[in-house]
Amino acid sequence: MRLVNRVVVPLRALLALLFLGLVVAQLLSMPGQLAHMAEQEPELAYLRWPLLTFAVLELACAQVVIVCTWRLLTLVREDHIFSEGAFAWVDAIVWAMAAAWLMLVVVFVYFTALIRGPGLPVLLFGMVLAGGVVVLLMVVMRALLRQATSLRTDLEAVI
Repeated sequence: MRLVNRVVVPLRALLALLFLGLVVAQLLSMPGQLAHMAEQEPELAYLRWPLLTFAVLELACAQVVIVCTWRLLTLVREDHIFSEGAFAWVDAIVWAMAAAWLMLVVVFVYFTALIRGPGLPVLLFGMVLAGGVVVLLMVVMRALLRQATSLRTDLEAVI
């Protein structure tokens, strides 16, 4: 358990920094970057607000995952990770990741129809594939947590 405590503190520090970085990206970086794009390439200016909405929502999904991970770390530290309470946090992670993936699929379909060159569509397709793998991996991890929780409950009943 000491190892878990030594890992949880630095992981939480990194999660807090990541969350802060995402807030900065949502409030400053993305709006500024897309405003600059609209000024430099007026023919793409109509994409400014849809892309900003997409970026802010994608980053919000990442923030949900960070908050849920923070709470799951608390459950790990308190040795309550194999409880029914953990499933709400894991479900929120799965739903946030699924929402982010679906938005990415929509952007992929839109830009594939819009752009003639292969570069961006291929990159987006790779991101869609990787995102799908991560979402499905989280579903499998949730099933493993369910199985481990059931086994622990059965073991506690025997003892």
